[in-house]
Amino acid sequence: MQPSTTPNHYYIMPLNHYKYRWILRRSTAAGVSSTVDVFLSAKAHRQSRMASMGAVSVSNFVSRSSLISHGATASETKMSLSVGGKNQVETHKGLKSLNNLDVLRKRTPASAICRTVSRKTDGLGGTAGKIVCEQGMNIVFVAAEVTPWSKTGGLGDVLGGLPPAMAARGHRVMTIAPRYDQYKDAWDTDVTVEIQVGDAILTVRFFHCYKRGVDRVFVDHPIFLEKVWGKTKSKLYGPNAGVDYDDNQLRFSLLCQAALLAPLVLNLNSREEVVFVANDWHTALLPCYLKTMYQARGIYKSAKVAFCIHNIAYQGRFAFSDFSLLNLPDQFKSSFDFTDGYVKPVKGRKINWMKAGILESDRVLTVSPYYAQELVSGIERGVELDSILRLTTVTGILNGMDVQEWNPSTDKYIPIKFNAETGTGKKYLEKQLEELEIKYPDKARGVAKFNVPLAHLINAAADFLMIPSRFEPCGLIQLQAMPYGTIPLVSTTGGLADTVIDGYTGLQMGAFSVECETVSPADAAAIAKTVLRAVALFGTAAHKEMIQNCMAQDFSWKGPAKQWEKFLLGLGVENSQAGIEGEEIAPLAKENVATP
Repeated sequence: MQPSTTPNHYYIMPLNHYKYRWILRRSTAAGVSSTVDVFLSAKAHRQSRMASMGAVSVSNFVSRSSLISHGATASETKMSLSVGGKNQVETHKGLKSLNNLDVLRKRTPASAICRTVSRKTDGLGGTAGKIVCEQGMNIVFVAAEVTPWSKTGGLGDVLGGLPPAMAARGHRVMTIAPRYDQYKDAWDTDVTVEIQVGDAILTVRFFHCYKRGVDRVFVDHPIFLEKVWGKTKSKLYGPNAGVDYDDNQLRFSLLCQAALLAPLVLNLNSREEVVFVANDWHTALLPCYLKTMYQARGIYKSAKVAFCIHNIAYQGRFAFSDFSLLNLPDQFKSSFDFTDGYVKPVKGRKINWMKAGILESDRVLTVSPYYAQELVSGIERGVELDSILRLTTVTGILNGMDVQEWNPSTDKYIPIKFNAETGTGKKYLEKQLEELEIKYPDKARGVAKFNVPLAHLINAAADFLMIPSRFEPCGLIQLQAMPYGTIPLVSTTGGLADTVIDGYTGLQMGAFSVECETVSPADAAAIAKTVLRAVALFGTAAHKEMIQNCMAQDFSWKGPAKQWEKFLLGLGVENSQAGIEGEEIAPLAKENVATP
């Protein structure tokens, strides 16, 4: 299958399971389209090709001399090697068109990478320049969702909040996620790559924005955009809850391959000494592709992958025959091989993406210490991967939350702002609530949909928040409630056990049954008992003290970021250094701008 005729873009194709080829398509001065092949071969194969092809650098880009050996003049080379096919001087923050590929991947020590950040000042229309010198690690987070652009739950929130906290410590941070909608603040980089997914060659574009110290990169292709298009909002994985899109394996194979290419082809001061953080089953192929497509050929030699489990219940189980869709060598089959007793999607032998992610990554972590213990405790809590997880070490790091969004003193969704000194309610509102209670003593209202403004209003208005979860890897809702003085009543599982201290910042109900088909009478009794405790507590001095305790908690990403830093430094990627104490860059009041 031939690459497209679009000039000046990158194309990668597997020649077989063990050899890959990069192609830079260019147009000559005579207007004739031609290609320059750059083989990504093993060392011996590369040496045998040296004489006829010219030297191929380990950064996998062709040198100027090898281009000339293929018949291009120096002047033709200079004109044909801009990154995205346009010879503009500058595009968007940090994205600059370059004249040749020799400098596209400038290798700079981590401690010396600096950038100038221009930010609009409030109301005056001017700009203020700030020099940010990143030191430490080059970290690339890859996930299927990232707040505020896409979100179905805690995964999106983590990808929204943790990267800015790591950037605040001076690390060079990038996130890569699908482009599900016409994000008005993400700009077209004009960089395209072609990737083999299944039997097809797909052309992918990269979109980019730079916010809060983080390069936000979005993988643009109809396989993502046409499925969601911003209209179904939370339905990123299937048309209905619990139903997957038929091509999810192809979608997330594309994401993993594009994520490995992005640091190489985007001019964002990226380097090969990368720590990739893969998140949940959608990105579990990333360590496999890293090993077979790159590291076996001297690219990303010291790069490592940390695999983070946000929810073990979703593992990416598919028919074993689907392994061929992944374009991976047979040596990986054993890592995917999995058998369970379920008939969906097929009966018997399957492939399991999360199993492969656990086995093929360098380290495994999850979103709370208590959840890490649960994952290896047995089949029920580990959802049949407990034995696999016991083969490695699972590190639990408690999630933080975005304290800029969940702050009652600045919350844009609530009409009345408050803090720990003003947590009391308005008398006229209290009176109205009392009247409603008298008039409708047995009435209640439930809203069964994702509604961000309503969630903020509930946290601001409620006295207690009940979270009777059977599983809760970390949980963000209890973290978001406490700054508002709302006391959580929680089951004892996962991050709920780590973050809610019984009698101090909330009430614990005990562990619940993991059997989802029936409601255990013991669980119901535990809920009722805890509600009675809360009623008895209400209005007392102990209640007021508990409110103050909740509002005094620091659930920002600053503490978790330090733990993440220590964990990722332990991977031993070359040129990695510890970060520095720093403050996150606050979002501007009006950050969104129209895409040109």
